Amino acid sequence: MTAIAASSTAQAGTVLPAMLPLILPTGYGVPAEFRSSAGRAWKTASAKLAGLTAKHPDRFPLYTEAGKWVVDGEAWTNWCEGFLGGQLWMLSRRADASEQGRFRAAAEHYSELIEHRKTDDTVHDLGFLFWSTYRRWFEATGDTTKSDVVVEAGRTTASRYREVGRYMPSFRQPDSLFIDIMMNIHMALYAAQQTGDQDMARKAVNHCLTTRRYLIRGDGSASHEGMFDLQTGAFLKQTTQQGFSDDGSWARGQAWALYGFGTVYRFTGDRRFLQTAVAAADFYIDKTGDRLIPPNDWEEPAPDRPYETSAAAAAAGGMWQLAGLVQDRTKATHYADYAIRILHRLTGEDFLASPEEEWEGVLKHGSYHEGKNLGVDESVMWGDYWFLDAIDQIQQFDETHRSP
Repeated sequence: MTAIAASSTAQAGTVLPAMLPLILPTGYGVPAEFRSSAGRAWKTASAKLAGLTAKHPDRFPLYTEAGKWVVDGEAWTNWCEGFLGGQLWMLSRRADASEQGRFRAAAEHYSELIEHRKTDDTVHDLGFLFWSTYRRWFEATGDTTKSDVVVEAGRTTASRYREVGRYMPSFRQPDSLFIDIMMNIHMALYAAQQTGDQDMARKAVNHCLTTRRYLIRGDGSASHEGMFDLQTGAFLKQTTQQGFSDDGSWARGQAWALYGFGTVYRFTGDRRFLQTAVAAADFYIDKTGDRLIPPNDWEEPAPDRPYETSAAAAAAGGMWQLAGLVQDRTKATHYADYAIRILHRLTGEDFLASPEEEWEGVLKHGSYHEGKNLGVDESVMWGDYWFLDAIDQIQQFDETHRSP
């Protein structure tokens, strides 16, 4: 296996000049049947996204009820607007040629609708908004004004940092740290990388080290939330807002951990973050095995709903990323194969909506917030996004490496 390894002596608090590339084992091949699974996914997505933008123009629903997108429904926080635009950007390349221009225009439009959020310092989720939209826009065009938007959102992310405690708090309250922030912290690292602001890099890395120390357990499982003393910065306890119990294992949070720490490793070269991502991935696999799709929380006995597909979709993307980062050939192949197996399972008729049926989302059996009974056993916008994003990444590899 050929790999570009980060230096084992990478200086803490620094950011690399460029993200580490993903390099899978030499000779690794994507199974041919994956191509037909991907084709089904894009056909469904084309139909569902065209329907959504026509039925609810300029709106950003989070979840469905009985398979219908809810507009103006209850939202726990304002974090999902980028996932619609992100799917449209992918469809601008993956849809039938006759539809690509329409999806490209929609992708630009729905991205522009959220640009004002780049200075929103009330939430911790700007990566979900701007990495999925303006980062894709920049990559598609090379237009540096689009990268500037991502940088500004990264500065806003970093502005939430608390020196006392060394973390960026969740939207909920200043003493709260969420594992979800690991999927957004790379915004600050990107901004530091592009501007040379090493203090911003320091803050982002400190946040990741704090999360690693207090939210990742010895078995690789992730706590959803940690609470801190605002005066001293001392860690107080692990809690949860969406898992079964404070000491449970919320599956979507586990996916955020394995994906987020892997991404931070790509920005920093700090192997501690890669080790954490590996531990989180191994926990997911150990707990889920051949079922591939987890429940909302592995510690819930006999859950009423056995599947949480948005967690599986995000985990698949995180596993694929790890396959391109670890240098052990056997482990890399294991992660790549497991990611593909998850996605192949999600394209089965019991999870993937068909283009013709009235169900309006792409991926069924996801959950937003079980405790609040919001979007439970439904389609959720981030589930659809991470599902398509993982498929897209694997297809890009396959298109580059497969034999003619």
